[in-house]
Amino acid sequence: MLSTQSIPVVRATLPAVGASLGSITELFYRRMFEERPDLLRSLFNRANQANGAQREALAGAVAAFATTLVERPGERPDAVLGRIAHKHASLGITSDQYTLVGRHLMGAVGEVLGDAVTPEVAAAWDEVYWLMANALIAMEARLYAGAGVENGAVWQDMEIAGRTEESVDAASFELRRPDGDPTGPFTPGQYVSVRVELPDGAKQIRQYSLSTAPGRKTWRITVKRERSADGRAPEGEVSSWLHAHARPGDIVKVSLPFGDLVLPEGDSPLLLASAGIGVTPMLSMLDHLADTSAERHVTVLHADRSPAHHAHRLEMEELVGRLPNAALHVWYETPGEPVAPHVHEGLADVTRLSLREGVSAFLCGPLPFMQAVRGDLLARGIGPKDVHYEVFGPDLWLSK
Repeated sequence: MLSTQSIPVVRATLPAVGASLGSITELFYRRMFEERPDLLRSLFNRANQANGAQREALAGAVAAFATTLVERPGERPDAVLGRIAHKHASLGITSDQYTLVGRHLMGAVGEVLGDAVTPEVAAAWDEVYWLMANALIAMEARLYAGAGVENGAVWQDMEIAGRTEESVDAASFELRRPDGDPTGPFTPGQYVSVRVELPDGAKQIRQYSLSTAPGRKTWRITVKRERSADGRAPEGEVSSWLHAHARPGDIVKVSLPFGDLVLPEGDSPLLLASAGIGVTPMLSMLDHLADTSAERHVTVLHADRSPAHHAHRLEMEELVGRLPNAALHVWYETPGEPVAPHVHEGLADVTRLSLREGVSAFLCGPLPFMQAVRGDLLARGIGPKDVHYEVFGPDLWLSK
């Protein structure tokens, strides 16, 4: 909780800080990378730095956290922090790195806002930062303890046991431990980080959902090759490397599983809504439900460009078919012929679905898709607490 003397200061300066957060985060990253260029090469996503997505996500998270502190001082903004903590744990972030971040972030605040940052203002915003940082440090420590590792010690060698082309632009990779021991447990819906060394020597990291149920001899990730949409943006560095070079027998660095998009226990009805490569965590959930002979009512919605772009299309149909109370609805922009009864042309429309009372919704896909589906669900009376989502890449939801 923010101290009583800082609440009015943060409330009064929040509009000015919020309006300048874009400039503040841009300067923050520039100053930090000047001091520690290794962080840009071996920890931060270079593509998201180049396109500004990471700066936008950081600004949204800071603004949301500070707003909660002053408008709802008795509320812990765990929803904002939990997703960040899981992402940090998958990268092996440690508590000492928060000191470096805090120094450059507060330096950027002072440089951008100038004389408006009095000692009182600086102290109040430093308190905001350390409340956020210490909450994340505590969450991440619990995640590491739950995984049975020292803080940050999440990386392991995994061998590629198999590769399958799943669509025109996605391939799956089976991962196993080189020593033959069983793969570790995870919760359906979670992801791992994969670190690869690129031709320039940089070690870049990306997160990929585990796309089968736990309890297998191997893990599986499914990687969509990210291509430039306009010819100017860079191709996906890690996805392109994996598609071009990763073959059975290769060893890759993989983190332990993390992620907070997980199914609730019990028998409440479910909506699993995905678009594009966002299908991967839903496959893990469906596989788990099929393995456990679940009788829950499950509505599955998926949107894609065409059947050829729909990764694991037949597998999804087979998993839904194994569930006695599940229904599949698919929308393709170009469905082709013939069109099955569960296939629709155009954009996904959740308003056409029959959903049971008490449904819990899980969303994964491009941000516009998830925001549209969430908006339609809220309009139907489904509570915000019952709509859960996973963003691939920087979480820009809070900045929109």
